[in-house]
Amino acid sequence: MGDENNLGPAAVIETTPDADAKTPAAKKQKPLQRQKATVEPAQSASNAIAAESLAMKRRSYSEEEKNGKLKLIDTQVTEGKSTLKDAIKKVGISEQTYYNWKRTGTPVVQRIEKPVPAGDELADLVQLENENKRLRTLLAEKLRSENSDLRKRLGLS
Repeated sequence: MGDENNLGPAAVIETTPDADAKTPAAKKQKPLQRQKATVEPAQSASNAIAAESLAMKRRSYSEEEKNGKLKLIDTQVTEGKSTLKDAIKKVGISEQTYYNWKRTGTPVVQRIEKPVPAGDELADLVQLENENKRLRTLLAEKLRSENSDLRKRLGLS
């Protein structure tokens, strides 16, 4: 009787389902990969040249070259000779490069600054603002009267 019921705390831990989760599982081993065959020096040189011709190198263009390519693309598109994508491909740049150049090519002053109205334009602007204010008040009065008429018809007032 004493031997059967006297299992101790260690025995209880071993029988719980959490004990399996706490023990680390053995890692799966990756299958061995095949080693590449060694290439002879004559073949490696030809492969390197082929790889260089396939991979495009990053090239930096001067501002004159960028502006020239942008103008060429614009003229081809405006004259209707080709679409924008075709013109970009003909020039030899990517679409992303074209849009980056286009964005950075325009001066910041042109993009942000709006022209300041002259004296006559300023007077016209003030006159238009006054007219807008007058029209808004007329509209508000008309809406108030229509609202009150509807309330009377519905018997809400």
